[in-house]
Amino acid sequence: MSIATAVKDLSATFTGQLLQPADAGYDEARRVHNGLIDRRPALVACCRGTADVADAVKLARSLKLGIAVRGGGHNVAGRAAIDNGVMIDLAPMRGIHVDPRARTARAQGGVRWNEFNRETQLHALATTGGVVGSTGIAGLTLGGGLGWLMPRYGLALDNLKSAELVMADGSVKRASAEENADLFWAIRGGGSNFGIAASLEYELHPVGPIITGGLVAHPQAKGVEVLKFFRDQCAKLPDEAMMAAGLLTAPDGVMKIVGMLLAHCGAMADGEALARPIKALGPPAMDVMGPIPYCAQNQLLDAAFPKGALNYWKAQFLKDLTDDVIRTLVECAAAAPSPMSQIVLEHFHGRASRIGVSETACAMRLSGYNVVIASQWMNPADTERGTKWCRDTYKALQPHFGTTRYVNYLADDETDNPAIAAAYGPNYARLRELKSKFDPDNVFRTNVNIAPK
Repeated sequence: MSIATAVKDLSATFTGQLLQPADAGYDEARRVHNGLIDRRPALVACCRGTADVADAVKLARSLKLGIAVRGGGHNVAGRAAIDNGVMIDLAPMRGIHVDPRARTARAQGGVRWNEFNRETQLHALATTGGVVGSTGIAGLTLGGGLGWLMPRYGLALDNLKSAELVMADGSVKRASAEENADLFWAIRGGGSNFGIAASLEYELHPVGPIITGGLVAHPQAKGVEVLKFFRDQCAKLPDEAMMAAGLLTAPDGVMKIVGMLLAHCGAMADGEALARPIKALGPPAMDVMGPIPYCAQNQLLDAAFPKGALNYWKAQFLKDLTDDVIRTLVECAAAAPSPMSQIVLEHFHGRASRIGVSETACAMRLSGYNVVIASQWMNPADTERGTKWCRDTYKALQPHFGTTRYVNYLADDETDNPAIAAAYGPNYARLRELKSKFDPDNVFRTNVNIAPK
């Protein structure tokens, strides 16, 4: 059967859109956040509900076409896009239902974190979610889910109560601690290897609507001093607080700065006390730290990661943030060829780090620092320079790296076994066994792939 015939037959019941290359809206539908990714699927299935997702999976399998799944489309490696396959687009699936009494929320797979936070914050509730508002909830959660609340409440996947999954054969399963428990274990860290998350149910916690947060920044000439101070502050953070640091260019596009970001979700007086020494270091070049809406905290970085910018990233956990690492970071940041590029240090501690490695499929259960080298530029002519700086910076830091890597940060050219094994850690063998059970034909392989045994 041809694609055209299959699409015509399915159109009678499909409630979304089925877009082929000649159709209006196809080019917009196929694009993802990273402008460096330019893939052309044979079909984009824009789904409006779980039944559409199931039918799209069955269609792709009947035509023997590969499948990619787009939630928010934010994955820098572009795994939401595919050449000559079927892109299953969850973007139209944006329903959210909050139960403030039960402190839970169920959201469809196309929801983004800024939308999710807006609904939950009506009730002064939240769960750990992405630090860039336009990131999709599904991909972030299934791969781990970093966010400002993770020291207090764990990763996004630690707050997942259940998920409705479309499986590789087009059937639908509910995964939770009580139902399909092995599948539930696997999806919490195993990414999109086991099914398509049509909807996700989260546990919510009292947060905000105002917290203590924001940014304090200094000239990059003071970078060594500031990062040593940052290290000292991180060593004594309570669970209620998360800090990150960034070496980047100021909004004027000229001044290179090193910034410290804070989010404190506990009592305001405690947050103000924690922020006081951070604000006192200086004088800073920029100080926007203090009381801030939780929703605004989660959109602080949005402007720094615009849709359509060309991106190439590499990331890995450090053994420790030593003086040598700090000096290397400052030197490499000074050499960044684009004012859009940055190096980010994410500090891990608290509940996200205390949960046992075997309790979920996520192996990222450690205290310390994850370094993200985020190279960005707008002109395609700068692609070689942009990727080279990222790779050179990664190489300079390599002697200081530990073994752990974050699934959602792996680049599209990091699909070798050592990188995959580092991402899934000691859970890799069990994940392969479960892959053989739930997706023996490796239908869901446009991801950080777990090969069936």
